[in-house]
Amino acid sequence: MTATTPDPAPRPHPAPVAGPPESAAAPGYRAHRTLPLRVEALRQLRRRRTLVIGAGLALLPFVLVVAFAIGGTPGRRANGRITLMETATASGGNFTATVLFVSAGFLLVVPVALFCGDTVASEASWSSLRYLLAAPVPRARLLLSKLTVGLLFSAAAMVLLPLVALGVGTAAYGWGPLALPTGGALPADEAVGRLAVVVVYLFVSQLVTAALAFWLSTVTDAPLGAVGGAVGLTIIGNVLDQVTALGGWRDALPAHWQFAWADALQPTMEWSGMLQGSAVSVAYALVLVALAFRGFARKDVVS
Repeated sequence: MTATTPDPAPRPHPAPVAGPPESAAAPGYRAHRTLPLRVEALRQLRRRRTLVIGAGLALLPFVLVVAFAIGGTPGRRANGRITLMETATASGGNFTATVLFVSAGFLLVVPVALFCGDTVASEASWSSLRYLLAAPVPRARLLLSKLTVGLLFSAAAMVLLPLVALGVGTAAYGWGPLALPTGGALPADEAVGRLAVVVVYLFVSQLVTAALAFWLSTVTDAPLGAVGGAVGLTIIGNVLDQVTALGGWRDALPAHWQFAWADALQPTMEWSGMLQGSAVSVAYALVLVALAFRGFARKDVVS
């Protein structure tokens, strides 16, 4: 008869270890303190392309002064009407207005597209974007920091150019009234205020380019693609604005209002054109920024 061995007593299961709640975070972690603006600003300031853009914008007024010294300013037309270019050497204010006129159509588009279009795509191209998000930096926080810094650098570029132009123009042509193309002149002090309005409007009108470049930066890993795409679409908008067959449809194009700031250089300032241009630019910018945040929140970041 075979002896039976009793079944071993069941071992007690270890008590489950209570894990941290899902909302728990590392001690001292604060989402709103990740990627501070000063850190992002210093990173962007130390980049070579920032220094190159700043040097290029500061050099432009000197190049124009040399060009005017060699070739002189154009003479007045037979009908007596004059342009800003023809009054460029009348005073420092006129020189500043001329610099803004020759650079508003394209030159100022480049730094805006570069500062806002290179910011996220460059992190992806360096394969550092996923590490920023693993820090962890909330995605909305990352985009907000980069967009804010990009807009600040864009604004700095637009302020740098007229400031240098005003200093160079005053040294070369003197401090005096701003001769208006429509006739008459503005006192020098009032002219500075009008030029400040022009700079503010130029920045607002470039918000659509900034937002477009920023949105493209969130959907591509190639910085050149984001910057080039924004500049290219801006050029296409300028071309479409020249198609008069579009009629009233051109009013919906931001490029249609890019020179509305000329209304500030009138004996009596006109606001209607600048207000319409600002509304169009801001409307496009809000839509594009919303698309950037929405798309990036769902994007599978692998680079």
